[in-house]
Amino acid sequence: MKKMILTVMLAVLTTFGSQLSACTNFIVTKGASKDGSTFLTYSADSHTLYGELYYWPARDYPTGTVMDVIEWDSGKFLGQIPQVNHTYQVVGNMNEHQLAIGETTYGGLDQLGDPNGIMDYGSLIYITLQRAKNAREAIKILSELMDAYGYASSGESFSIVDPNEAWIFELIGKGKELKDAKGKTLKGWTKGAVWVARRIPDGFVSGHANHARIMTFPLTNGKTSITNRELSKIFNPEVETVYAHDVISFAKIAGLYPATAPDAEFDFAGTYAPLDFGGARGCEARVWAFFNHCDTKLMAPYEKYARGEDLKSKERMPLWIKPVQKIGVRDMMLFMRDHYEGTSMDMTQDLGAGPFACPYRWRPMTWSVDGQNYVHERATATQQTGFSFVAQCRSWMPDKIGGIYWFSVDDAASTCYVPMFVGITSVPLAFREGNGSMVEYSATSAFWTFTKVSNFAYSRYKDMIKHINAKQDYWEIGAINEIAQKEKEWVALYQKDTVAAINQINDYSNHKAEQVVADWNKLFEYLLVKYNDGNVKKEENGKFKTNGERKPQAVFPDQPKYPDYWYRMIVKDCGTKIQAPQEQSH
Repeated sequence: MKKMILTVMLAVLTTFGSQLSACTNFIVTKGASKDGSTFLTYSADSHTLYGELYYWPARDYPTGTVMDVIEWDSGKFLGQIPQVNHTYQVVGNMNEHQLAIGETTYGGLDQLGDPNGIMDYGSLIYITLQRAKNAREAIKILSELMDAYGYASSGESFSIVDPNEAWIFELIGKGKELKDAKGKTLKGWTKGAVWVARRIPDGFVSGHANHARIMTFPLTNGKTSITNRELSKIFNPEVETVYAHDVISFAKIAGLYPATAPDAEFDFAGTYAPLDFGGARGCEARVWAFFNHCDTKLMAPYEKYARGEDLKSKERMPLWIKPVQKIGVRDMMLFMRDHYEGTSMDMTQDLGAGPFACPYRWRPMTWSVDGQNYVHERATATQQTGFSFVAQCRSWMPDKIGGIYWFSVDDAASTCYVPMFVGITSVPLAFREGNGSMVEYSATSAFWTFTKVSNFAYSRYKDMIKHINAKQDYWEIGAINEIAQKEKEWVALYQKDTVAAINQINDYSNHKAEQVVADWNKLFEYLLVKYNDGNVKKEENGKFKTNGERKPQAVFPDQPKYPDYWYRMIVKDCGTKIQAPQEQSH
């Protein structure tokens, strides 16, 4: 019995660990935002991913041109497909028409991995961004690409957002070719993927974080719900659900859903990615944290669910909720900096945070001591982030000015979001591809600049993060206010002289990136001087205090004590070995 329990627990921990390598998406519809924008956040979390800004200018191609499909994660060549005659400009994960796509990997059932195809999830995203103008067109293109060329990744959740709508699109491959006992291909098996896409109702927010979230869904009625065999209807605004025609039948022939079970009760996530402790605690908990910011009262009963406790007796968390208050672009930035503060999973409150309340835990995330298994929390803000963004889509403005790709590299909690308009014609040097790598330091790289600050801050977090937060406020709120003042002028110029307007927003984005990265280098220098050797130098009128001599020496620094609970832990560990005699009074 003990062996069986250990095997089950190890399987849960393995699942938890496997779902910690990817990303977080939060989605806000225009009716839920303060100014009518739609928002999409994304963090590309990986211990090996370098933070840089991808860029594809719009291009024209002669008929008959082919393009290579290169796997995003590995750089592996997967195959070739025909190129379209015209591609749209793409800045990161957002194109010139204000279409933005993000993703999180949920993996799903092992037997559906290693599917037969050449379209990996990264290629699907970036090829679709170069070919689609809006969310509905993106869904159509994604479906067509997978049908034609097959799928090459594990289970994925996509966020697809344009200036008017927001969708969740969840897919999983069909594994290797399914065969019966005689080795013949099972009737009904085809290459590609099974998937469901749902429009998020206006006025609501949603999200996903490495676990499938679409459960039951409306079956096709030819009006509000259609299959991929009816894609000609997708541009009808009444359509709110689209799915692969074989999403249920495939599950039945693969033995994943009972052949006699009602189609109306089919649960996509429950079938293709059954929820377990790891899926809840390591993944769903991040969505819960976002929802908790939007409606604390509604989410309070789901905290134990997020912790992975007694999942069988509790209903799944809603796919979307209505926030109590409207959400702004700065709110989205702050949501991406969450470490479960104020909840039972607050990463600043236990001994793992050290004496300076550091909300980070180094890998591995699962560990065992004295025969008992444990986990560290996997929060939204995490140290291994390559890049993150807040995509802001604004329907009332020209696309190239209305779309703002607020971009950052490294840990979202200690970096700064810089506004990159989707109409820019050049990428700032600090964000440019090829400027440094994970194994090559570059003094002009934003990634290494922000990493210097974040890694130093982890050593005395509760003190240094205050300085970082002040810089974030200055640059992010400052840019939001600046843009609000300048955009009317830019729009008016755009209507008269499009090229001149584009040049202005390009210069603005490039200059802002240059300013922020330069200031973050200064911030690193300041923190290094102020907190050198565990001391804290005194300041007066914004300058370090000195003794006034010709050769300045710092006034003797403060040397703050550790918290009492930390001293008690040291005493408990060392006991009499470090005990000193009581001072005698005289």
